[in-house]
Amino acid sequence: MWADATSRPSAAALPRTGGVPIPAGGTEQLGDEHGPERVDLFDRRFVADPFPTLMALRGAAPVYRDPGTGLWLVSRYADVREILLDPSTYRPDNAQNVVARLSVPALRVLAAAGFTLPPALANNGGPSHFPIRRLVSRFFNSDQVSAAAPLIEKTAEELLTAVRHVLERGEVCDLVTAFARPLPCHVMMRMLGIENMPATTLQGWSDAALELFYGRPSADRQLELATQVADFYRWLSGLVADAPEGGLMGALRRHRLPDAEKLGDSTVVAVCFFVFVAGHSTTALLISTLLHRALTEPGLWSRVSDEADVAEGWVEEVLRREPPVTSWRRVTTGPVTLSGVDVPPDAPLLLMLMGSGSDPEVFADPERMCPGRANVRHHLAFGVGRHRCPGASLARTEAALALRAAARRLPQARLAMADAEPPMLGLLSFRGPLQVVVAPH
Repeated sequence: MWADATSRPSAAALPRTGGVPIPAGGTEQLGDEHGPERVDLFDRRFVADPFPTLMALRGAAPVYRDPGTGLWLVSRYADVREILLDPSTYRPDNAQNVVARLSVPALRVLAAAGFTLPPALANNGGPSHFPIRRLVSRFFNSDQVSAAAPLIEKTAEELLTAVRHVLERGEVCDLVTAFARPLPCHVMMRMLGIENMPATTLQGWSDAALELFYGRPSADRQLELATQVADFYRWLSGLVADAPEGGLMGALRRHRLPDAEKLGDSTVVAVCFFVFVAGHSTTALLISTLLHRALTEPGLWSRVSDEADVAEGWVEEVLRREPPVTSWRRVTTGPVTLSGVDVPPDAPLLLMLMGSGSDPEVFADPERMCPGRANVRHHLAFGVGRHRCPGASLARTEAALALRAAARRLPQARLAMADAEPPMLGLLSFRGPLQVVVAPH
């Protein structure tokens, strides 16, 4: 699951699909010499550098059925956008389905906690989706985000002061652990009114949920993760049951759907489960990627600190090229044709959001980071249409403020190992550096 430095074979040695080479790193040959390739989305080499494989898929197999997982990989921007804009033909029902079959012991642990994720937000294609989303969006709209900016800046300042003290002692410091992960967790806790709970505990629970549902853990690891997720679910259920009227949880409990039916407690918990994990973990991955990019790009660290709008521009380019949510799922409700490929009903689709952001049909010179490009916000990192991420504005703001604050408070920071690629989180739909270790000047 973790990336490491791996040499790549020569072009002559690459297996081919449709006459276009697909890099051997991240693929597995199936069948005879003319058989198809299976893209291994968990392969360490693919996680470290997915771009050659994504480019090959866009060119040779833009709608490709992976025989190993049964998923149809869709990688062209136009197809991905069409699917996201048509939730009737391409339903979101499978968006939060577990990737690896869970063991019986893990299922028993979850069942004992009453764990269930009924249709709520990301996995809800029914009529209740819009009113729930509208309610959640009110708590993360532009006014709320603007009001939260001082909180974000204050929290960033507190965390970076501790980092600076470590560097002033002549020691190295991991910005992911010390800054990128705790910042969005603290902000989300304060916006949701969560108190008397260590942020590290919530971070651990959130990480466990992502790995259990979007990873390929062993049976023993599944049991360990399920225990943490069960604890998270029990705690969240109790929090929802005692929620005050003023916050999101209380508003969800009081909310009535158009038919006057109240949301069930399990649905309220499911909404809060998704909001917290998405609002914390994905933003942490975005900030981690931004920090690594800014420390790698020559001259960028000082520009972020001194020049207006540089941080915001880099947030958008990182979202386009290296989004924290690399893919998302849909399922077809009937037969469809995408890029000339016939896809049957009930086909599980994996929308390659990261691949779509580098589609040369939409983004000129996509390999080059160009924050000033005219269509920089046309990426699909937050989705589009009815299921577009309601926390997009908060994520953008947190990431830009975090990057600018780090560059200003740590002007002399540099990567401790400038030539080494960091270990990467490589789940089905989530990717980002696990470490960004900096050293004093």
